[in-house]
Amino acid sequence: MIGAGVFAAFAPAARAAGGWLLAGLAIAAVVAYCNATSSARLAARYPSSGGTYVYGRERLGPFWGYLAGWAFVIGKTASCAAMALTFAAYAAPGFERPAAVVAVLALTALNWRGVHKSALATRVIVAVVLGVLAAVVVAGLSSPAASAEQLLPTGDFPVRGVLQSAGLLFFAFAGYARIATLGEEVRDPERTIPRAIPAALGITLVVYAAVAVAVLSVLGPQGLGSATAPLAATVTEAGAGWLTPVVRVGAAVAALGSLLALILGVSRTTYAMARDRHLPPQLDAVHPRFEVPHRAELAVGLVVAVLAASVDLRGAIGFSSFGVLLYYAIANASALTLSRAEHRPARLVPIVGLAGCLLLAASLPVTAVVSGAAVIALGALIYAARRVRRP
Repeated sequence: MIGAGVFAAFAPAARAAGGWLLAGLAIAAVVAYCNATSSARLAARYPSSGGTYVYGRERLGPFWGYLAGWAFVIGKTASCAAMALTFAAYAAPGFERPAAVVAVLALTALNWRGVHKSALATRVIVAVVLGVLAAVVVAGLSSPAASAEQLLPTGDFPVRGVLQSAGLLFFAFAGYARIATLGEEVRDPERTIPRAIPAALGITLVVYAAVAVAVLSVLGPQGLGSATAPLAATVTEAGAGWLTPVVRVGAAVAALGSLLALILGVSRTTYAMARDRHLPPQLDAVHPRFEVPHRAELAVGLVVAVLAASVDLRGAIGFSSFGVLLYYAIANASALTLSRAEHRPARLVPIVGLAGCLLLAASLPVTAVVSGAAVIALGALIYAARRVRRP
């Protein structure tokens, strides 16, 4: 959750909400809390890999499980493109698209050979990112360029703009599903996962709020909205130009780490859905030497490379948020069916989560909503065609 999203999501969110950016962050946090609580209770009830793909199938029926998996695949595929473009924006300004495509192809090749991000590498990356974010916050808030007036919203409350910013900022929060999918790999999952998810969300919210206040107070809503690398722009504007290379390296490391893990996760879900015949069966293949689903890896890598070469960062974030918000909407609907004996959350939590996910998804940029809805409809048609052919 504390990764490349924090380096990318604030600029498009500020473009949408203006001075009301912090209100958008608060709404995103509330929806994320409801989603996290619902996911944690479902993960305790179904401690198996698969996340909402399993919860939707078990609680709502096979179609809803399939739709959750489909939404996850398309949303996270767009996340891969967003991570590649974030890497390029910080590491190769002026050459974003070629650098993003090269990064995708290189990491796809690494995944093909079975090179995965280890737990140690994850800890190192998180430590680097937290160090960079702390430096940005200190440099920004201690700078003469920082002004508390920039934090005060002006003008009327732009309802759609704030909701859109919340939907875009949700992109940066959406990582706690990874915890829920590890039900088969942790000790005492019924106790551990419901504690881990809210704790992770709380820590992340504190970090993001501090970063949001720092960048907004230095750049202001307009400056933040127009920045291609907002955290680097913040330290430069704050007079700490010597930190700019450090921020760029930190963002690049975070983006590459996220991209490596995302390609891995999306390809595994693609492989699982192909094995269940929800996707072309040709993707259900494991390399005899490297023991990885190499066809799914290659398919995902090529799709992400095409996206990175053709979409902008805001479009990728919007499309990703649309798919992931629908994924969590199904999670909240599944949590609504839990009984008291199954330790359901307070009824209001999944209701707010479900309504919030649908509202934020509908408030995203029009292109993201239209394209996302079209791809979701395509997935539903594929499912229906498969059912007709093989009832």
